[in-house]
Amino acid sequence: MLGFNEPEFLSQLASTVALRHPIEELADRLVDEGFDNLFLVGAGGTYAQMWPYEQLARRISTLPVRAVVAAELAVAGDATLGERSVAVFTSVSGTTEDSLRAVEFCKSKGARTVGFTGYADSPIARSVDVALVSEAKAWPFDPQMLLLMGRLFARRGEFEGYEKLADELADLPRVLLDVARQADAPAAAFAEAHKDTDYHFLVGGGNLWGFTYLYSMCILEEMQWLRTTRVHSAEFFHGSLELLEKDTSVIVFQGEDETRALTDRAEAFAKRVSHDVTVFDTRDYALEGISPRFRGLLAPLVLDTVMGRVSKHLERVRDHSLDLLRSYRVMDY
Repeated sequence: MLGFNEPEFLSQLASTVALRHPIEELADRLVDEGFDNLFLVGAGGTYAQMWPYEQLARRISTLPVRAVVAAELAVAGDATLGERSVAVFTSVSGTTEDSLRAVEFCKSKGARTVGFTGYADSPIARSVDVALVSEAKAWPFDPQMLLLMGRLFARRGEFEGYEKLADELADLPRVLLDVARQADAPAAAFAEAHKDTDYHFLVGGGNLWGFTYLYSMCILEEMQWLRTTRVHSAEFFHGSLELLEKDTSVIVFQGEDETRALTDRAEAFAKRVSHDVTVFDTRDYALEGISPRFRGLLAPLVLDTVMGRVSKHLERVRDHSLDLLRSYRVMDY
């Protein structure tokens, strides 16, 4: 597969699920010691990647869980943040300045801080109270977040079947490798068909809304310099649909949670207007070894793998490296 390092892919994913036992020990300690609320703090892609777990909490738990923007938290604060709060951070490099400032702010309020990163000697790893370190450059953080949130909710009596989910996640590297292989040909076809497309309209909902935001902003805009619109499928009919024209490239991210019908509705309307609607649906992938009841939880991981193949093929057909940046971490701001 184009630009695909299979050993690295498997090794990085394996390093994330290998954190199961330290994550469980941390979750157990937090529950035993007691805490009142949980902040999931990120910046850009890591902020968006927290949204599925805030949504999961709203659906199954009475624990107050909030995904927050690191930079905003550090300057505006939060009245509920205090000594009985836990703040969780993720950063691939461990050097994200907005997140580092938010760590210090949370600690100044007495909150306990947890960080997931790929570098044990990074500023964020050194700053948080507990650092859980995967292999360098391991992405995404969904395996760690599923383990952490699943264990917390299980200990609270709000998530039945956690042990089975955690056991099945051990095979995640093989499962997602199969996804990457299956997705490669459709990804190449999409890229070829859209090599000259300069605007994409992205739709997603439920636990895929965060990924929709992430792929729109962090990949198509940041790494390919393309213009995009992104809209939650439940909000699709409140304005953004007016931007659709017959040749608008619409990308629909479809998952397997309770909000699937909302995305179906948006997709059906988009196809009435545009002749260029592409649906990336997690149902198209077997996920052998994953129980049907857990498939929906894995939707962000599945589509991250699928769209990773799309990104590499867009890089090729557009002759635009995913590493080519003119402003982000290049200029002062």
